[in-house]
Amino acid sequence: MWIKICGIKDVETAQRIAAMGPDAIGLNFYQPSPRVVDFTVAAQIAAELPDSVEPIGLFVNHTQDEIHAASQTCSLRTIQLHGDEPPGFSAAFPEMKIIRALRVGSEGLDELSAYLTECNRLGTMPDYCLVDAHVPGQYGGTGQTVSWEMLAREYRRDEWPPLILSGGLTPENVAAAIRTCRPWGVDVSSGVESTRGVKNLDLVQRFIDAARGVDLNEND
Repeated sequence: MWIKICGIKDVETAQRIAAMGPDAIGLNFYQPSPRVVDFTVAAQIAAELPDSVEPIGLFVNHTQDEIHAASQTCSLRTIQLHGDEPPGFSAAFPEMKIIRALRVGSEGLDELSAYLTECNRLGTMPDYCLVDAHVPGQYGGTGQTVSWEMLAREYRRDEWPPLILSGGLTPENVAAAIRTCRPWGVDVSSGVESTRGVKNLDLVQRFIDAARGVDLNEND
C-alpha cells in the first residue's frame, strides 16, 4: 500500500516522518492552507529525504510558471494538482508524474468521469487519481470522508488511473477504508494532526502501521 503523509512544514518533522517509512511526503504550496510551506523550506525538506521517500508538491490553481519554479527549486518528480485546473493543464509538464485530485460528494463520480474522459481525449490522462471529499469552498484537508462503498462500486479501475484515497482518513479507520474500496494508495493530512496543521508523530506511525497491516487477500 502506497502511503503519502501530506502537509509537512519543517525539516525536523519531515525527517522523523520519513524514518517511519511512508512512500511520499506532501509539500503544500497553497497559501491559504494552515499547512503551507514556502519554497525555501520545501527545498530543504526535499534535500533531506532518503531516496525511498519522494517529495510531492501540492498545487491549487497555481500558474504553470509557478509550478515549474517550485518543481525546479525542490527537485520534484511528481506534482499534485488539487484545484480547478482544466483537463489539458498538465500537458505543460510532460516530464512530471501527475496526481490529479478530484473532489467527490453525494452526486457520485459523474463529474470525475467527465473530467477523465476529456483528459483521455486530450492525451493528458493523469498518472494517478486522488479522490477527496467535496466540501464547498474547500480544496482538501477538511477531515470529511468520501463514500468508500460508492468508490468500490463505481470507480472504473480498468479504465481510470490508479486510485489514491484521501479525505477523513485516520489511524482508526484507514484499514477499513482500504478493505472496502481497495485503493492503490492512501493520503492523509488532518487525520494525523494534534492541532490544525501540526503533525502528531504518534498518529503518523499508527496510521502507517494500520495501512501497511491490511491483508487484502484475507477475504478472497
